[in-house]
Amino acid sequence: MKEVAALLNAMCDAGVVRDYALFGAVAQMRYTEPVATLDADVLVAVPEPERIDVLNTIYEFCRERGYAPEGEAIPVGAWPVQFVPVFSELTRDAVAAAEIVDFEGVPIRVVSASYLAVIALGVGRAKDFTRVLALMESGAVAPEAIAALAARHGLGDNWQRFARRFLDDRG
Repeated sequence: MKEVAALLNAMCDAGVVRDYALFGAVAQMRYTEPVATLDADVLVAVPEPERIDVLNTIYEFCRERGYAPEGEAIPVGAWPVQFVPVFSELTRDAVAAAEIVDFEGVPIRVVSASYLAVIALGVGRAKDFTRVLALMESGAVAPEAIAALAARHGLGDNWQRFARRFLDDRG
């Protein structure tokens, strides 16, 4: 992950991306028990988000440094990395509010637990609900924080359905 962090920071320094943050399963491991994942997902805020080939500059930057794309990911050390442009106000805010973590002496930005939970609520797959529960059970985020952030981003109904389904029977 150190090599991934160095590459992401170099992208920021070069202006290839304005900002970035790890999200998905890799980010969740900061807050919960390790989870199985095949890749590292990175939200990126790019300088020209309206471009049709929005990731092209990132792919070129990586190629110039010896990282060639394989399918949907770019292998960086042991990690296939998938770059996901911010796609909503929620993901834009998640990147802006990301926490900076030290990884073997290299800083890396990671989406906070509350934003991870609300992004997962928005996606709504079974594994996403499992992630929300794991984040709450680890104490990384309180239900009230998820509810407030979900409401602020138009996902209050998603939270209510989730709470009725998974939290109403807790005691």
